[in-house]
Amino acid sequence: MDSMVKIYLQRTTNEVSAAKLLFTVSNNIEKKKEFEIEEEMTFYSSAISHSYYAIFYAAKAILLTKGIKTEMPDVHKKTYESFKKEFVDTGILDVKLLEIYQRMVVRADELLEIFKDEKWKRGHFTYQTIPQANKEPAEQSIQNAMTFIKNIRLIIEKIHR
Repeated sequence: MDSMVKIYLQRTTNEVSAAKLLFTVSNNIEKKKEFEIEEEMTFYSSAISHSYYAIFYAAKAILLTKGIKTEMPDVHKKTYESFKKEFVDTGILDVKLLEIYQRMVVRADELLEIFKDEKWKRGHFTYQTIPQANKEPAEQSIQNAMTFIKNIRLIIEKIHR
């Protein structure tokens, strides 16, 4: 496996771990006391952002398996569009998922929708001056990231057998 693919997959793991950690601390009064964090403070927006980046790096990793690198400017847009073009529009993702699961558990358009939704949430909660996101969108973002990553990792493993 290409070293950059490995690096992006490790980054994916780091980002989803950070999202889970921030979500856990947001919901744990004892941990807040331990870290001297005000009881009403939460990190849900950060959990959403880290969840998005987990998805983003997973997409970059799978793109690299086809020799596709996305770079600045507009790296997020380019990554999303390349992922859609190379893996969803071509049907490759559906075929790989079908091979892996015998029947398609998660369809490619669902993965693409997860990527799109998390990209929007990351921008919305990162760049807008609004109160912290609440628990439910953060929890859903973490679940989305884990679903996306799991499927991308399975496909990458299949490619590199």
